[in-house]
Amino acid sequence: MIRIVLADDQALLRAGLRAVLAAEDDLAVVGEASDGAEAARVAASLDADVVLMDVQMPGTDGIEGVRRLVATGSRAKVLMLTMFDLDEYVYGALHAGASGFLLKSAEPEEIVRAVRAAHDGSLLFAPSVVRRLVESFMRTPPAASGAPGQLAALTERELEVVAGIARGESNAEIGAHLFLGEATVKGHVSSILAKLGLRDRVQVVVLAYESGFAARS
Repeated sequence: MIRIVLADDQALLRAGLRAVLAAEDDLAVVGEASDGAEAARVAASLDADVVLMDVQMPGTDGIEGVRRLVATGSRAKVLMLTMFDLDEYVYGALHAGASGFLLKSAEPEEIVRAVRAAHDGSLLFAPSVVRRLVESFMRTPPAASGAPGQLAALTERELEVVAGIARGESNAEIGAHLFLGEATVKGHVSSILAKLGLRDRVQVVVLAYESGFAARS
């Protein structure tokens, strides 16, 4: 059972999300919050698997909520809810530790699929977010902060896997390009996360772009 916390200042939206998720046998909403600080407390105390977190909320916003949740050591994956396919908060949310983005206009089946994907550790963005986020990085890449040294700890094969992750590819797609089995790629991903001290694939993407590696690969 995937344990979910809903964080949005609009009670009506939380009710709608709860209704969509409650219809699935493997999903359970275990808590709700109206701002980021409350979301971090609730998700940590209830050992949530996934948090659906609104980006903009009165009081503590969603980005600060992600930072606080990560600081607790929680294993919960955070999906940021946004009205737009890209805004000024995207990079900050990713850097804080968000695992993906979900448009509030998403269809019920997309929401369910997104929660399951986040729980499984898949890279999750709306396609328009991926395209525009990559374009943004390519135009004005953020300043590197020790990233090249971190990437130097990886093997050549692991760097090839990082390049695939940065392109938004699944394990199966990376395996097809590198002529590797999906289980082998999964093993490389686990090794990469451990060596780099990162939470998930999204953080690998951020590091790849910050270091300039993604632009070169």
